[in-house]
Amino acid sequence: MNFLDGSLFPENQDKLVITAAPYGPEWIPSDFPQDIPVTMEEQVQKAVDCYNAGASVLHLHVRELDGKGSKRLSMFNELIAGVRKAVPDMIIQVGGSISFAPESDGANAKWLHDDTRHMLAELDPKPDQVTVTVNTTQMNVLEHMEAEDIAGTSLADPQNNAAYREMIVPSGPGFIEEHVRRLSAAGIQSAFQFYNINSFETVERLMRRGIYKGPLVCNWVAISGGMDQPTIYSLSNFLRAIPDGTMLTVESSMRNVLPINMMGMAMGLHVRCGIEDNLWNQSRTEKMSTVKQIEQLVRMSREFGREVANGKEAREILKIGVFYETIEETLAANGFAPNPKGRQQGYLRRVA
Repeated sequence: MNFLDGSLFPENQDKLVITAAPYGPEWIPSDFPQDIPVTMEEQVQKAVDCYNAGASVLHLHVRELDGKGSKRLSMFNELIAGVRKAVPDMIIQVGGSISFAPESDGANAKWLHDDTRHMLAELDPKPDQVTVTVNTTQMNVLEHMEAEDIAGTSLADPQNNAAYREMIVPSGPGFIEEHVRRLSAAGIQSAFQFYNINSFETVERLMRRGIYKGPLVCNWVAISGGMDQPTIYSLSNFLRAIPDGTMLTVESSMRNVLPINMMGMAMGLHVRCGIEDNLWNQSRTEKMSTVKQIEQLVRMSREFGREVANGKEAREILKIGVFYETIEETLAANGFAPNPKGRQQGYLRRVA
């Protein structure tokens, strides 16, 4: 990205798009009973509360009545339908893991098989976005957490702790290519999860080969443990690589969430918060609900002089429903240089 004179002035920035992640599949209800919805009615109401607080994007996971993360597509369909009816302007972003929460005590936290994840393209009603992981990597969500962050929660249990510490995100080339094809064919936007620069470079190559022809909408995931470190150096290094056409949301975990979001707000980027990412206020004196986290970001953004996008405005900023006809149009719309004529784009392959 280029940061020219005036880039930090709010009148030269898009309104802020806030993504809420209120369902927290890594937690069990007893970890934060005041803020973890369990019944379908409660889960729909949580989306309503987040939207009313100022979030325009809902990162969606689903729980069964026993409090465990659901892996049933029928439950996803039910929650999406409920949210659509209750807050029709809210952008629904389904977490592409479906649920990485263990099914039983002591079980591994793991992502589901590729075939199951591909079925997210068949959800009915369809979501606006599905998050797409890019390249197989370690996902040790605990690596930069402190012992006090998880004290008294289910993540402090040794077996559960070990499961999350050893978690792997499976996302090889075959999965990514097939997944974005299916999502695009269904009219669902791929919301790419970039763990570092090589994740971005992979998607650039998908665009240059005509496999993905849509807007570059992504999260920079700075949670360590196989992904980027939440520091200004890691963020600035990533920003130097991506083109001006990118719609970028910054994401971190625990008490790194607020400072990383403040950096993002100042630079014209977009933000994510919620109990899936963080349970605490900055002094760690009390747990902080998703709605309170959203309200905090709304207040701070307005103090920066940057207004917060509503659902309709966020749809325009994220270019929901937009796809391109050609490789050339895709590259130009996303701020990339055109493909060199007469030169091979990477290793030999047949472009579908």
